Amino acid sequence: MVAHPVPSSSPQQSVPTCVAPEFHQFDFWVGDWDVFRANGGAKSAHVLVDRILDGCVVREQYEGLDGEHGQSLSSYYAPENRWQQTWVTNQGALLVIHGHWDGTQMVFDGGDATELVHATWKPVKEGVRETAEVSTDQGKTWKPWFDLIFRLRKQPKK
Repeated sequence: MVAHPVPSSSPQQSVPTCVAPEFHQFDFWVGDWDVFRANGGAKSAHVLVDRILDGCVVREQYEGLDGEHGQSLSSYYAPENRWQQTWVTNQGALLVIHGHWDGTQMVFDGGDATELVHATWKPVKEGVRETAEVSTDQGKTWKPWFDLIFRLRKQPKK
């Protein structure tokens, strides 16, 4: 369990805590995105990704065209030199994965006793490419789950 600080009775100046470069490895994903299936597929979602909590957390707000809505929170945990992402949806899904920046992309792994997930987010010319595969036999075999391209949403001209 993580202890929460006890508020003091005197106001304190806010000290930036998430300023090291590692906290910004996922900044390439921040934006207002239309999401498409890779290889010329149809639009599947609108996703807004922003930084919250004084820049310490990357928040994803996902609105699928199929009615699935979800949110993820991703944060860098310096004591373990890794990232964590927690994903929840309006359909009761929960996924907790951990990862790192490998020099070209964010790589996350995790899951539970019934299903493992391996996912990557990579900056590409079109925007960001997110791929995932799943294993239902504790990693012996893997099958593709999805392959998506995030393209910055075009803002209407004023």
